[in-house]
Amino acid sequence: MAFDRSEVEKVAHLARLHISDAEADEVTSRITDILELIDKMQSVDTDSVEPLAHPLDVKQRVRPDQVTETDRREQLQKLAPEAESGLYLVPKVIE
Repeated sequence: MAFDRSEVEKVAHLARLHISDAEADEVTSRITDILELIDKMQSVDTDSVEPLAHPLDVKQRVRPDQVTETDRREQLQKLAPEAESGLYLVPKVIE
């Protein structure tokens, strides 16, 4: 894909950026290199490559699902200033 200096200047103008002639040449060169790399990457045949969920073939260790704490809701709600039907009541802060 071709990318020339006039396009860099146009984008710089639209973005309200001031770039010197040397900077415009460097940006043009860098963008052209990036676009060439993208073209090379897109030309690679990937039809036989299986999609990966993760680049490493690892399995996550999962701990057993066990209850480690007891239900203390009633105890904690007794400490609250206001509670009703298992819910904490708080003052309205948004009108």
